[in-house]
Amino acid sequence: MSEHPGQSPDPHGADRTRDPEPRPLLPGARWHGILYGADPARIPPRSGPTPVVSGLPHLPLLPFTAPWHYELHFPRDPRGPGIARATIRAVLTAHGLAELVDRAELLACELATNSVRHTKGPASVQLRWLHPVLRVSVWDMGPDLPTLPGSLGAPPARPGEGADSGRGLLILDAVADRWGGCAVEDGLYGPGGKTLWFELTLAVPPPDGGSASAFAA
Repeated sequence: MSEHPGQSPDPHGADRTRDPEPRPLLPGARWHGILYGADPARIPPRSGPTPVVSGLPHLPLLPFTAPWHYELHFPRDPRGPGIARATIRAVLTAHGLAELVDRAELLACELATNSVRHTKGPASVQLRWLHPVLRVSVWDMGPDLPTLPGSLGAPPARPGEGADSGRGLLILDAVADRWGGCAVEDGLYGPGGKTLWFELTLAVPPPDGGSASAFAA
């Protein structure tokens, strides 16, 4: 019988009012949390370094010049461009590319905003680093490419005074080191649409002394 009135006796004869004894640990194991309802004095103390939350081993950071790639997909939602902007800032800051943050945020947000405003489906932003060039690409389901500048077409048309849109390509042309776009056909693995991209070059001389894009192959 339990010593507490109203307490149902344990069918196995154990006193359920007492905290359970901690289970024995496997060799090399440590406690990773709190045993709720147990006496804290009975919980073995942690020893050694704090474990990695993700459970991954301690990996070395990528070298600064090593290539990497991130991709963010977002729905047709007015919050999408802001989320893309915050993601770009987080990625570039983490990889030591603070010098490129402001320009990358500005241009990617312009393109992502156009995608949300003028297309009917989701969009995505890709970041690719190939030292010393960062390429940011924005894909959406709209099939129509804007007028491209330079050798690919005429300069972007200037919007009229008081216009609240149409300035994105002018900003892109003025701020990016290189930019362009391509149409994407519908295929077996997904819908078509278009991709607009821009490149920003870190202010360091290229290894071969040239000025061509690192993505040119």
